[in-house]
Amino acid sequence: MQSDDVVARGEALRRFNRFWTAKIGVLQAGLLNTPYSLTEARVIFELAQSDATGLADLRRRLELDAGYLSRIIARFRADGLVDTRASPEDGRRQVVSLTSKGREVFSDLDRRSASEVRSMLEQLSNEDQRRLVTAMAAIEDVFSSVAADPYVIRQLLPGDLGWVVHRHGVVYSEEYGWDQTFEALVARIVADYVDNHDPKRENAWIAEVDGEPVGCVLCVRRDDETAQLRILLVDPKGRGLGIGSRLVTECIRFARRVGYRKMMLWTNDVLIAARRIYEAAGFELVSEGPHHSFGHDLVEQVWELDLTRAEV
Repeated sequence: MQSDDVVARGEALRRFNRFWTAKIGVLQAGLLNTPYSLTEARVIFELAQSDATGLADLRRRLELDAGYLSRIIARFRADGLVDTRASPEDGRRQVVSLTSKGREVFSDLDRRSASEVRSMLEQLSNEDQRRLVTAMAAIEDVFSSVAADPYVIRQLLPGDLGWVVHRHGVVYSEEYGWDQTFEALVARIVADYVDNHDPKRENAWIAEVDGEPVGCVLCVRRDDETAQLRILLVDPKGRGLGIGSRLVTECIRFARRVGYRKMMLWTNDVLIAARRIYEAAGFELVSEGPHHSFGHDLVEQVWELDLTRAEV
């Protein structure tokens, strides 16, 4: 496909998006002349499909930022539309359900939406209605065939840091025979991140599959110009999906965006899979040497990435 074709088709898609969003009224302050935005109405619709919905499941289904969804749920709770409680299966997770008032709001939104759609269709002939439905089915089919990532990368939630420490201890013990001093090191790194966190220049990410954490990474300040990548982990249940590379990419993008000029990391040469990810991301080995830690003789390594040149 020629580049001119790509540009023209891209502009056609953007033009259609502008036309359709105006047509269905999503640019208005409230959808369907209600106090709710399109996103808020969609959250209400999803919650109406079951008696209770896991907050993590809802976030993943709608592909919403965790903070944004939390603010929506907080507003709904204040308005008496939803109840939240701990999951009976896992007390660390929240489930959300519509109250009777919330279901009344859903019913009203549903009636208004159905009425608006009927009004739109009544303006068209039977033939044009068939053309419209066929075209929409084609759009849905084309974009449904594009494979989505089978995982979600998100910001930290309560309970995540405990998982980070626990899984590091278990995985490194099972796979490398490292003792509890390694788990203690990870606990100190996590505690330091919380105690001295700079939200403008530090961040953390969790990889999640089917609502369950399977990976993590931290980006912390080493000095004014240097970020440090710390405690990258992909649980065995999440391997083979490209999660490790994606976590490193998120870390690098954040570091570059907030103005760091260099990123460094400390690792050991036995961690072969992680080293391959670092090399693929553009890191270079700058030093290494023997040491005895975690009950083993190891070779520590320091890797660095020039953020002013590297592209991820």
